[in-house]
Amino acid sequence: MTELTHFNEEHRARMVDVTEKAITLRTATAEGMIRMNPETLALVRVGQMKKGDVLAVAQVAGIMAAKRTHELIPMCHPVALTAVDMSFIYHEEPCGIRITATTRCKGETGVEMEALTACSVAALTIYDMCKAVQRDMEIAEIRLLQKSGGKSGDFVRAED
Repeated sequence: MTELTHFNEEHRARMVDVTEKAITLRTATAEGMIRMNPETLALVRVGQMKKGDVLAVAQVAGIMAAKRTHELIPMCHPVALTAVDMSFIYHEEPCGIRITATTRCKGETGVEMEALTACSVAALTIYDMCKAVQRDMEIAEIRLLQKSGGKSGDFVRAED
């Protein structure tokens, strides 16, 4: 286990100094799942939710959230993202929608938090747009799948 870097000499939280880090290409992919009843999923698929196109709105929300991660997570650096891509896959079992976000930048710090935030906010947006039909949806399995770039090297999640 490496030493935590978000604490100063007084053991108080700090934003890590990345001034001396090399600028490298950094990517991250995260995923999440929102579980729902088959009837709710069917309404999303055919565009029958009263609030509009659920996945189009969730895609924009995820991208916007990735760009604003530093405003939501206190110790995150502002990152000049060069790309954010969202994808959504319908699942029958377990019933729901799998959300994937991939983020990229050329910078001194990674983009894992941006990918995780994009998935989280996209899932919350889906919940918001579908809650009139189903209130017991579940958001689950938000996790980093892979990251590349930077001093700490690459990470790829082991298969479950």
